[in-house]
This record gives sequence, structure tokens and C-alpha cells, in this order.
Amino acid sequence: MPSELNVEVCYALPSEQTIIPLTLAQGATMRDAIERSGLLQRFPALDLGRMKVGVFGKVRALDAAVEAGDRVEIYRALKADPKLARQRRVEKVRNEGSREGQKWLGSARKGS
Repeated sequence: MPSELNVEVCYALPSEQTIIPLTLAQGATMRDAIERSGLLQRFPALDLGRMKVGVFGKVRALDAAVEAGDRVEIYRALKADPKLARQRRVEKVRNEGSREGQKWLGSARKGS
């Protein structure tokens, strides 16, 4: 079993994506990887107490061990609820009078 493992730590803002490759000792945790990456100093607004972290889109605890090849990700809070945003887009299409929107309006009125 190798005593070191290679991982990446990434954090993305709307205008910038940062990926830091690291070599860590076997048994390192998510927190260890993030702290060693320097992202906490580079982005002072990062608060691991409030933000979620994960590997390849799956949330993990800060004390979870990382494995070779993991991409440790720091997740920002969503600005809008995805369901609410989709609902607003649908309403906009319906109200603009597109053919598809009108079909939906017609079926919604018939069911009322």
C-alpha cells in the first residue's frame, strides 16, 4: 500500500475555478487536504463550518479519509432554490406566449 496519495482540491466561483493538485500522506482527511491546499488563505470567505465539501459531487464529512485520485470539492451555497428557479422559468415561457407555453396554459385552464 503506498504511503502517499495524489488528490486535487477545487473551489469554483462564478468567474474563476481553482484546482490544486496535492500529495498527501495515507490516512489524510478532507480537512487535511483543504488546509494543505492553501484555499482557505486564498479565499478568506471560505467557512468550513458552514460550507459543504465532497468528492466528485458526493457530500462527505470533513473527517472522512481521502483516497488516491479523489477530487475534493468545496461547495458554495446556492443563490436560488433550483425548484423555484425552474418554476420561474416555466412561468416566464408561459407568459411570453410561446406555442409550448400556450399549450401548458390551455391544459392548466381545462383542468381548473
